[in-house]
Amino acid sequence: MSISSFSFPTTIKFGVGARKGVADHLREQGLKRPLIVTDRALGALPVLAEFKATLTGLDTAVYSGVFGNPTCAQVMDGAAAYKAHGADCVIGFGGGAALDVAKIVGVAATHEGDILEYVWDHPQVRPITQPLPYFVALPTTSGTGSEVGRSSVVSENDTHLKRVVFSPKILARCVFADPELTVGLPPAVTAATGIDALTHNVESYLSPAYHPLCDGIALEGTRIAARALLTAVREPGNLQARSDMMMASMMGAIAFQKDLGAVHSCAHALGAVNDLHHGLANALMIDTVMAWNHEVVPRKFDELAHVCGVAGGGTAFVPWLKSLKASIGITGSLKSHGVTEAHLPRLVDIATRDICHQTNPRPCSGADFDRLFRAAM
Repeated sequence: MSISSFSFPTTIKFGVGARKGVADHLREQGLKRPLIVTDRALGALPVLAEFKATLTGLDTAVYSGVFGNPTCAQVMDGAAAYKAHGADCVIGFGGGAALDVAKIVGVAATHEGDILEYVWDHPQVRPITQPLPYFVALPTTSGTGSEVGRSSVVSENDTHLKRVVFSPKILARCVFADPELTVGLPPAVTAATGIDALTHNVESYLSPAYHPLCDGIALEGTRIAARALLTAVREPGNLQARSDMMMASMMGAIAFQKDLGAVHSCAHALGAVNDLHHGLANALMIDTVMAWNHEVVPRKFDELAHVCGVAGGGTAFVPWLKSLKASIGITGSLKSHGVTEAHLPRLVDIATRDICHQTNPRPCSGADFDRLFRAAM
């Protein structure tokens, strides 16, 4: 597979082996001292050591303090590592958590105050006024699409509420999307992140906001994910399936400029209260929320069924989702993943206050979220 280059919305080098071009790219920019931002698990694996070995001629340091749902403290620790190394650029290497932290380490390293003061809805939000370090991103999962996003989602240290730093200034200057980096993912991670990518595309398409450009991307991203996800889970070394899922992931993140929906509001709540992996949380809620949404936008569900190759029209889309989940090993209910009725009041409160459901095709009240969580129990 050859390396393809395109810009949408940022420069992307896509294809097997793309990671090997990072060192030359940074040298062309006159950069010499990168800080790699990654997570604890990747930091201990050969894949990171192998990548670091390609960065010949560069003085490279690693910050591998990202874990779980990333927190503001992890960002500040990364900024401290950046300063301690005297870094001149940032390489984000990992899944959504690592990339979300990597995207704003440069903000925290070059601006005053805590990173929480830069979230978009802070009462006295600080602007990003200083030039940011050069940032490149290498995704190692196919789910969030964070590598092409202009937002970073990090949790408050104590409450675990997800907060968003949003600015086009934090976009990667170049993305090296190498499907080979995802080959070693366990099937469960491939499945959960894959459903995350699918959810982004589906919810973006269902959003009532007017954005035909994103609609087209979302439908094609849905089609690609629908054809590739099962193969990627069952045949982890299948580079075509891995490539398709990496592309679907990026397309979903580009499409959700149009915004998301109630599945993500539920998932954000489940992440905050139960510390569930974001992709798994989406997977546990998507069929319940989609069954509820179908009533108000049946024609859009017809189109989703069509691009996924599902016979029977829109009414068959949710059963297909359930079947897909089972086939990739995502089973059980919220209850089987540790969610109890005692969690419901806080889950409902956080989901109701989450911004994503404002573009759900069907308006959601607190009572609606209570019913949705109970239905998924």
